[in-house]
Amino acid sequence: MLASIVKRDGRVVPFVRDKISFAIYRAAVAVGGRDRAVAETVTDVVVALLERATDSSASADLPTVEDVQDAVEKALIERGHARTAKAYIIYRYEHALKREGKRSLAYSFDNIPYKALWETLSWATDHRCARLADLAEWVPRLDQLIDLSERFYARQVEAAVDALSALPTRPRVVVVAGPSSSGKTTTTLKVREALEAQGQRLFSLQVDNYFFDLATHPRDHRGDYDFESPQAIDLALINQHLHGLLSSDDVALPHYDFRTGKRTEGVHRVQLEADTVVVIDSLHGLYPQMTDGLDPALRAAVYVETLSQLKTEDGGFVRWADLRLLRRMVRDAQFRNYDPRQTLLHWHHVRRAEMRYIVPRLHTATAIINTWLPYELPVLKARLGDQVTALADELVGQEDPDSDDARSRITRVRDLLAAIPAAISEDGIPSASLMREFIGGSSYEY
Repeated sequence: MLASIVKRDGRVVPFVRDKISFAIYRAAVAVGGRDRAVAETVTDVVVALLERATDSSASADLPTVEDVQDAVEKALIERGHARTAKAYIIYRYEHALKREGKRSLAYSFDNIPYKALWETLSWATDHRCARLADLAEWVPRLDQLIDLSERFYARQVEAAVDALSALPTRPRVVVVAGPSSSGKTTTTLKVREALEAQGQRLFSLQVDNYFFDLATHPRDHRGDYDFESPQAIDLALINQHLHGLLSSDDVALPHYDFRTGKRTEGVHRVQLEADTVVVIDSLHGLYPQMTDGLDPALRAAVYVETLSQLKTEDGGFVRWADLRLLRRMVRDAQFRNYDPRQTLLHWHHVRRAEMRYIVPRLHTATAIINTWLPYELPVLKARLGDQVTALADELVGQEDPDSDDARSRITRVRDLLAAIPAAISEDGIPSASLMREFIGGSSYEY
């Protein structure tokens, strides 16, 4: 019985069958398959191939990670799962490019919002908060930076709404998209307020109600569900209902119960008037299948991201994803009963989906809103500083290869927070601030 495999760096680690079934099922979900039993059957074939090869080897060498992946491809193709095999092969190839330091298939220079970055860096330089050391000097008078930051963000929202209003054809669908914890929910509400002030009639389509039942999502060997990809939601049903809503049909919308992890069909009946604008707030709002068949002139999109241009002491820039990880840690603890460790260990699923499905479509947006709030790091440190330090100390002392991603992220975030003092109070943060989406106390109903 196969007990160990060899990692690319030469380490011998335990063989975990569930990792194979998870990878196969995830690839199947990416192309529309949701039969977990098929994934388990293919996994059995893979394990048999590996054990047979090991038994027949004269040197009795342990299989390598590459051997395992080759066996997965062989089993999928030979059993007729060509589309799943293709998804698996592409995923494997992109990871190979990443290891070699080469550009992923998901990237192009069109996906770098240079104009927004320049505006942000210029603003931060003018207000002396372009470096961590500068930010530290603001903490004793943080209320002043809060006021400046909120005004900066408000101008971003105003500019995006102006861009929507300047379109030659008034859109019937407005999508607000962006990666996890980028502030989509609050930003969507503020865009709604601005459009309603112009006299537009709006309807919010709640994409969360279109999740597939939780039992059908891929689940890794830790028991963690991968529900970050666009295949986690019923894109075909969203598209069908979106066309019906725009045609003023009587549409029966579903409801998803997050406590039970199940979706109930036909719970809410809706029929929109002909000029109503449908607003969609979704991680994957730019994913083509969601708005497939819709006249491009009737669709507009706003992309949101924490486009910080804050420099670290070594001259590099604070990573946007690290800011969002901290936000999500706070929000998960505040509203979802997840501790920071759970959020951190899940984050690799988040980043995989972002890099593959969200970032590549940034250039299709009508407008970009920078949701970075220059005062937020001291606030996040006050909430998380001790927990981040303890978590980093715990993971650094482990040799579990499955924690490599989490270990590198938490170490970097620990060092980031160590460079600044914590905020003394959150009282100066307005109730309508985007930051309240994460720390609580918002005047909005989410």
